Amino acid sequence: MHSPRSLKLSPLPLTGFRTLYKRLNFEDAAVDPLWKGLNLELRQGEFLAVLGPNGVGKSTLIGTILGTRKLTHGSVKTDARVGYIPQQRIFDVPLRARDMVSLSAAHGVVSKRGPAKGDVDKLLARVGASGIADRRVGELSGGQQQLVRQAQALAARPQLLLADEPLLSLDPGVAQRTVSLFGELKAEGVGVVVVTHDVNPLMGLVDRILYLAPNGHTIGTVGDVMQSEKLSELYNAPVTVARINDRIVVV
Repeated sequence: MHSPRSLKLSPLPLTGFRTLYKRLNFEDAAVDPLWKGLNLELRQGEFLAVLGPNGVGKSTLIGTILGTRKLTHGSVKTDARVGYIPQQRIFDVPLRARDMVSLSAAHGVVSKRGPAKGDVDKLLARVGASGIADRRVGELSGGQQQLVRQAQALAARPQLLLADEPLLSLDPGVAQRTVSLFGELKAEGVGVVVVTHDVNPLMGLVDRILYLAPNGHTIGTVGDVMQSEKLSELYNAPVTVARINDRIVVV
């Protein structure tokens, strides 16, 4: 019998995409008064961490990609199938975990039969949620609901995955499995955008950081962005970036 971690979806077909194809493109994008002048290209298999204090528009950025939030200037474009892991909890939904994933898998499928039960089981197994498949989602803990959200996002067979604080409410073991899942998706060519308050658990995956701050933003590698001088400019105040036991701490 295979362990849950060994059950994987088939890699996404990349036929028709050039190696340097732009999966996501912001051009001179702005959402006043949060941020402006954003120019960003996310390419196949690239992992972008979005950091910054509360209230600077990190979740808004994801909303502009999903189309739930309008830009006030510029453009955002993607040609990819998008999977989304939201931060919000699910309340009072009289559906089981497998029902939620089945609905997500059926969305957009040209078939009257919907997804096979085995496909849903594989999705739940891949995120480590087989044990809660038949429980009502409204009765699940925040961490368990987060696993259901992950399975729903995978049901879209995403080429671009968006995740808003996906490690919140997860115990350390489940958080590590989630990071491993992101690594698998990245290796399969999926572009990943993660909004997070703590980049440390994701350090092994991050290609670039987009740091949003009250006085602007910056984009670059971890080493380029996480510098005291750089962040002090963005905050217009003294900021210290320290490395303690291989962890980055901003004070």
